[in-house]
Amino acid sequence: MNQWEVVIGIETHAQLSTVSKIFSGASTAFGAAPNTQACAVDLALPGVLPVLNKKAVECAIRFGLAIGAQVAPKSIFARKNYFYPDLPKGYQISQFELPVVVGGAITVQVGAGDKAYEKTVNLTRAHLEEDAGKSLHEDFQGKSGIDLNRAGTPLLEIVTEPDMRSSDEAVAYAKSLHALVRWIGICDGNMQEGSFRCDANVSVRRPGQPLGTRREIKNLNSFRFLKEAIDYEVRWQIETLEDGGRIQQATVLFDPASGETRTMRTKEDAHDYRYFPDPDLLPLVIGDDWVARVRGELPELPGQMRERFTGELGLSPYDAGTLTASQEMADFFESTVKVAGMANAKPCANWVTVDLAARLNKEGKDIADSPVSAAQLGGLILRIADNTISNNIAKKVFEALWHGEGATADEVIEKQGLKQITDSGAIEKLVDEVLAANPGNVAEFKAGKEKAFNALVGQVMKAAKGKANPQQVNELLKAKLTA
Repeated sequence: MNQWEVVIGIETHAQLSTVSKIFSGASTAFGAAPNTQACAVDLALPGVLPVLNKKAVECAIRFGLAIGAQVAPKSIFARKNYFYPDLPKGYQISQFELPVVVGGAITVQVGAGDKAYEKTVNLTRAHLEEDAGKSLHEDFQGKSGIDLNRAGTPLLEIVTEPDMRSSDEAVAYAKSLHALVRWIGICDGNMQEGSFRCDANVSVRRPGQPLGTRREIKNLNSFRFLKEAIDYEVRWQIETLEDGGRIQQATVLFDPASGETRTMRTKEDAHDYRYFPDPDLLPLVIGDDWVARVRGELPELPGQMRERFTGELGLSPYDAGTLTASQEMADFFESTVKVAGMANAKPCANWVTVDLAARLNKEGKDIADSPVSAAQLGGLILRIADNTISNNIAKKVFEALWHGEGATADEVIEKQGLKQITDSGAIEKLVDEVLAANPGNVAEFKAGKEKAFNALVGQVMKAAKGKANPQQVNELLKAKLTA
């Protein structure tokens, strides 16, 4: 495997968050009865003409600005010709030679901990196009049904350079792109409904050799399937080449049940689609004033926020990356810090990304539906910081807040009598009692057994019902044992 280099490029279709379709006034709402949201333009009835949706263009401009790309002052819509039952016109309106967005890059974090690293994925282009309808095979016996509700839905197709070298890098890129399009409000990112679909172009080569023949894995609608499909395809290509075979350029599908890819058709090239400018649509001209207005409406971007979190709040790049994985999590964290104070930014990050995230994941909840609010969590972290409670007691308070047993951390602490014992005289008394009652542990510690010290700490905490300040307990015990 080390004798081979993996080369991956990704094409993503992001369904744009518009109320109507890209060239007609029909609704884009998901879940309607088949063929109830397809108007005369979508059905390609004779004499109809497309009219471009301005909101779709603004979505493309927002994306171009967010990735540092060039927003083309002039782009052209083209007809991509192919015949398929769910494409009534016999062609798809897309962009080919002159796309609306050119270049740009997305920097992603791959891996975690000591093995984490940053990877910059360069983008080739992003272009506007219309979606096709949908063929339904499972609902009929011996025939297929055609639902044209999706026909004409606006898409932004986002194409990378072949910059990724592993499935981990591909997944990190896809997750970052998914977060970005949701962050800037151009796509809802619902993968189950097909709003965000990835195609992975995969090839292998010997290091230093020209690019190998690629195969395109179509319509991957989950990050897990993206990783599994790439990993299988890489193994298959390497085994095929090592057995003396050759790779034929093809479009393949991934079967989640078997974990394998299978060939759907040999891959078409651009000339097979007979692209030519659409005579019904004028060139798309985007002026500097339009771009400037959209730029002024952009929110703070994930990359900018990561830099602020590391620079102003002193967070690690990993923590900053995790917190900006979604706007909802970033907003929750910032609201928590607002209550707990900037000095407690690191504990806030830990609670949001570890304790809260684990509990939400366990119960299948989104952070927007968290039973513990940012204000409540910030109040809890304040009480840890001022030594009112210990970290262990904080977990009990968090649990009570989760179940609605108090409006604030202070209320829970007061109601349940959880305030930490910090009186050194009271703690010293408990330490003396434990030392007197456990001469065996004392002797073991003096004989050099460190575990005996931990046992004594546990006894003191047990006697204090978990409410003694752990740091004070440790300091007093050590002082008395080494006196």
